[in-house]
Amino acid sequence: MLILTRKIGQSLIIGDDIEVKIVSIDGENIKIGISAPKNVSVVRKELLEVKDENKKAANIDRPSLKMLEKIIKKD
Repeated sequence: MLILTRKIGQSLIIGDDIEVKIVSIDGENIKIGISAPKNVSVVRKELLEVKDENKKAANIDRPSLKMLEKIIKKD
């Protein structure tokens, strides 16, 4: 992991075409701007983690689904 110190207005370049710029600092919050080509996906990590959790939760085996369906139909 590369660790850098940057000030407001300074930026760093990733590859040839991705720029990460420090826009503002307010206490513990840092606002950054990211310029990247449209074909590069930029997503907050915590959203990817939630997406993975949702996929795991949605992955239910068929026998369990059939049993749940029978229980619901009884009521």
